[in-house]
Formats: sequence, structure tokens, C-alpha cells
Amino acid sequence: MSPARRFDEPGAPRRRPVQRVGDLLPDAARALGLEEQLRWARAAAAWDGVVAELAPAAAGASRPVRVEGDGTLVVEAAAPIVGQELRIRADELLAAFAAAPGGVRAGRLRVVVARAGV
Repeated sequence: MSPARRFDEPGAPRRRPVQRVGDLLPDAARALGLEEQLRWARAAAAWDGVVAELAPAAAGASRPVRVEGDGTLVVEAAAPIVGQELRIRADELLAAFAAAPGGVRAGRLRVVVARAGV
């Protein structure tokens, strides 16, 4: 067994500054070709937060699906009543989603209700 080395000896490994994992993710995602997926995951988290704040009855029962070329945000709702709640609050939700960190700017909201059993 080798004797213990002191960390202040010449040739001892140097510690790198501590970095938060969240700060490393964008570069790692870019290197792996996953930048778009990471961006969309952040947008989905932002959507969940916005819905929980502005339409608590619909919290956890919807998810953003895509932004269409004309700027329409397509959201899938778990049930018709959730879709109705989102449609009623569409202007508020879109404004808050655009302002949220990780959110996306969209001009319109289109809600589709998920098919049962899919």
C-alpha cells in the first residue's frame, strides 16, 4: 500500500471549482445533440408551473405538445373539463408562459383532449 499523499504536494491532483449540475446541462446536451429536448423539457416544466399558479384545477392534467409554425401552442389536456379551463384562461396562460423562465412565446392556444386508453 502506498503512503498517503498530502494535497498540497507538487504533482497532487488539483480540485476544480465546484459547478452546479444545472449549469453543466446545456453544454452536455449540445454535445450529445439533445439541446432541443432539454429546451422543451424546460418549457414543459414552465407550463406546469404556470398552470398550477393560474388554473390550479387543471394542474398536472395538461402538457405542451408543440408550437406550430404560425405561433400556436398546442397543449394536450387529460379531460374535456381541463381543456375548457385552459381555453377560458388562454390569454393569461400564454402571457405567463412567455414570461416564465424556460417558457415559450406563442400567439394562440389550441387545446386537444387526449384520447382515453392511449
